[in-house]
Amino acid sequence: MNKIFLSIIAFVLLLISCKSPDTNKSNLKLRYNQPATIWDEALPVGNGRMGAMVFGGVYNERIQVNEESLWAGERFNTNNPNALNDLPKIRDLIFEGKIQEAYELGNKSLLGTPPRFRSYQTLGDIYLSFDSTASFTNYQRELHLNPGISRSVFTIDEITYTREIFASAPDNIIVIQLSADKPGAINTTIALQRQKDATVKAENNQLILTGQIVDESSDEKGPGGKHMKFAAKLMAMNKGGEISADNSILQVKNADELYILFTAATDYNLEKLNFDRSIDPLSVCNNILDIAEGKTYSQIRESHIKDHESIFNRVQIDFGGEQVSSIPTDVRLDSLKNGGEDPALIALYFQYGRYLLMGSSRAPGILPPNLQGVWNGHFQAPWNSDYHTNINLQMNYWHAEICNLPETVDPLINIVDKWRGPGRITAKGMYGCDGWTMHHATDIFGKTVPNADMRWGMSPLSGVWMTFPLWRHYEFTLNKEYLRTKAYPIMKEAMEFVSDFLIEKDGYLVTNPTMSPENAYTLEGKDYPCQLTYAATIDNQTLMGHIDHCIKASEILDIDKDLRENWKNIRAKTPPVLVGKDSTIMEWIEDYKEWEPGHRHMSHLLGLYPLAQITPETPELFEAAKKTIEKRLKHGGGHTGWSRAWMINFFARLHQPETAYDHVMALLRKSTKSNLFDNHPPFQIDGNFGGTAGIAEMLLQSHNGVIHLLPALPAAWLEGNVTGLCARGGFEVDMCWEAEKLSYIRIFSKQGGECKLKYQGHEVVFETEAGKEYFPLMKVTK
Repeated sequence: MNKIFLSIIAFVLLLISCKSPDTNKSNLKLRYNQPATIWDEALPVGNGRMGAMVFGGVYNERIQVNEESLWAGERFNTNNPNALNDLPKIRDLIFEGKIQEAYELGNKSLLGTPPRFRSYQTLGDIYLSFDSTASFTNYQRELHLNPGISRSVFTIDEITYTREIFASAPDNIIVIQLSADKPGAINTTIALQRQKDATVKAENNQLILTGQIVDESSDEKGPGGKHMKFAAKLMAMNKGGEISADNSILQVKNADELYILFTAATDYNLEKLNFDRSIDPLSVCNNILDIAEGKTYSQIRESHIKDHESIFNRVQIDFGGEQVSSIPTDVRLDSLKNGGEDPALIALYFQYGRYLLMGSSRAPGILPPNLQGVWNGHFQAPWNSDYHTNINLQMNYWHAEICNLPETVDPLINIVDKWRGPGRITAKGMYGCDGWTMHHATDIFGKTVPNADMRWGMSPLSGVWMTFPLWRHYEFTLNKEYLRTKAYPIMKEAMEFVSDFLIEKDGYLVTNPTMSPENAYTLEGKDYPCQLTYAATIDNQTLMGHIDHCIKASEILDIDKDLRENWKNIRAKTPPVLVGKDSTIMEWIEDYKEWEPGHRHMSHLLGLYPLAQITPETPELFEAAKKTIEKRLKHGGGHTGWSRAWMINFFARLHQPETAYDHVMALLRKSTKSNLFDNHPPFQIDGNFGGTAGIAEMLLQSHNGVIHLLPALPAAWLEGNVTGLCARGGFEVDMCWEAEKLSYIRIFSKQGGECKLKYQGHEVVFETEAGKEYFPLMKVTK
């Protein structure tokens, strides 16, 4: 077999043809020929703090709105007073294999008191009602991703009406603009409604909503009472015609043009992880609108577009294929579901994932996206629209760094920092440990105890897992000041918990009690599922990853040498990842039989992705990972949206481009709604985010000091290009490929340092200087 040797002509500009990514902004849009009839068909806009779902109705327009912090409930101590006393007994029962007894005692003594918490809620709806009943023609409803604007256009009686809706981050408002090509044609009634806990009044050209969530007492969810206060304010600005107030509505007559400014606020205080009665939500709204009303619509719109495009346009992507943006998105998706191919739709889906993260996780917002981002039409949302920290919240940020959206991570960093407060109380009160911890689900009030049931909630290393995106942010930015002041203190304190929590078993340091989210096994001779265990494989992978991160961070910062040596000792006594008798990776410390072999979670492959512990350099585990996934899929795994998205990332890391592509198509065909929202079911935003991450991983990977170029490029993307993807080490990467072969690469070094590239099994290493770009020419010869 002939060996292939790589010859390098380094740092030379490639004088070859490379088709630039399609920059035609009209192609990056979702388009429909009819209004939305249900919430899942509406189109989202968001500015990080507020979100809106736009239906595009002709005679009755509905715009459902959210404010990120409008949650039911409050902060209070939910730690179980029996935990510390009964913990040793529960641990002994698990070690003895008496899992059912451990489960029953754990539900009494470890589960939170109360065991559940309350839901993120809709703020309400803006309604625009029009008198006309005449038929309409030439209808188009669109969401333009580049400028971040929802638009609907239609014609009635030879008058063309246009509506534009966007959520402005610079002005902290949602804007609705109505225009027509004939003067005096705008006639509408404006209403602001919420079904409970609020009142609305009209004054001059304004609608003012004020309210306070009133929770009923619940054994499962805690004390009732008057909790979060909130307010919203709508201001209508007309050109021509007149506006009048009538009780709780505004009447607009014969206007040439109308634009509406809307904002909302609560009395939530992130510093307190609770509402704060010193905050007046209505005053917050007034202050925002006092500034915005001094600007013209054109000024507000231009400022929004400039801000939005400065972030969104960092990454451009083209997978080739015919540009078919004139065909409605739902028609294109149906064609895909019926076996068609549409590379441009995949590129649109990729960019949509970036758009949604921008809309739900950036300033002026202060909170990370929950299970539905910032878009939720319910008072009692599925799974409370909460923060699931046993994969879902982590998945929300898988694409943030690689897709050049580093500022979107700030809200996550800040709330993880604040969760340390209640997490310390749980660590000490529940386990007798220093440091901080949390379990599988939480809310904006910082619930850190096991939630709902021990079968799902017993994940004591969820806090450790939540530090991974914080470390990853450093890996991509190399910002030492951030590492010193933000990430490392959080990581170190999580390590303090780990050091105290682990206990000795058969020469190893193990977690106990714990589980492998959210799967179950059976004990020999038993016919019921068991979840509780010790030293679950996900824990061992999490421990190894976190210890490695802490050691490396302390070395970079040149601090905590004594602690570093202790961490190395703990690392050496962490149980290894094991391969079972069926040649798959064992999910538990024993080679148990799975209760549900097609389970949606793949927790024991955390080391494959998002970590990089399982690679071609660990061949036994790499092959076992392949067999693990094959087994899971054979039994129906990957059937939920986010689980399918995880599969894309797995196969990208396994360097199996065609299989990764098959799962991209399966995600779109089986788990995507007509508005391209992920369908768990129901809607969960993590599938969108995980899918975007997976597509990026097919094109670029950077782990263990190497940047992998086109590691999982499928034949369907025969030619294409991408600009602006990011790699660890502070690098930005542009690539073109033709006939499935890399034809052009540009590396921009933000921080300087060594750059190691790998393509088709070959490596090139070169030094870089900060602020300079490089065009390595790579030739493959025999």
